[in-house]
Amino acid sequence: MISLIGNRPAIQVGRHQVIHYDTSWLGTALRRAATAADRQDFPFVDEIRMGIEQYLETKCPLRLLPLSDLYDRMRHMLVRIGCETIADKLEPLAPPVTLSLPRIAKEAGNGFELAFFGALREELAHLRTEGAEEIRFTGLRECAQLLRGTEKWDSHCDHLLLEIRNFLDNVDRERQRFLRPMRLRLEGDR
Repeated sequence: MISLIGNRPAIQVGRHQVIHYDTSWLGTALRRAATAADRQDFPFVDEIRMGIEQYLETKCPLRLLPLSDLYDRMRHMLVRIGCETIADKLEPLAPPVTLSLPRIAKEAGNGFELAFFGALREELAHLRTEGAEEIRFTGLRECAQLLRGTEKWDSHCDHLLLEIRNFLDNVDRERQRFLRPMRLRLEGDR
C-alpha cells in the first residue's frame, strides 16, 4: 500500500498543530529513551519509527492527534514487544513547531511591546514543557509593524525588529540552562 504524507494526522503540541512533518524526531526520542535505559545497543529504532509512521499514515483514524496520546501509544507498543525499560524512559519530543510572531503581536495589541515579549516568553516556556525543542518563527517584519502600529516601514520598525531578534537570540542562548535544549530559527525574514 502506498501512503502519502497528507494522510498523517496533525500533531497537537500545546495550543499548536503541526501538519507537515517528517518522523525523524520520533527516532530521536526512541534513541534517547534507549540510551537513558542503558540500551545503547537497541537495534530496532528505525523499524519502530517506520511502524509508527505507517500507523500514522494508514491506520490512525484521528485527524488531530495530541502528542501525549502518540507517546502513550508508543509506550504501550514498546511494552508489548518487551521493551519496558525503554518505554519507562520515553520522553515526549515534538516535531518542529512553527510559531507566528504576528499572531502573538495581535494578541498583545498594537504598541504593547512589553506584553508581546512577555507572551512570547510564556509561549516558549509552554512549548518547552510540551516537548518542543525546535521552534521556527514566521512573520518577523509583519510583527514589528503590528507592534509599532504602522503600515509603512520606518526606523522605529528597524529598531523593534532588532529588539525582537536580540530577544530570540538571548532566549536561544539561555537554553543551556534547561534540561531540554531548544533551537530557535527565524524563517522567511531577513
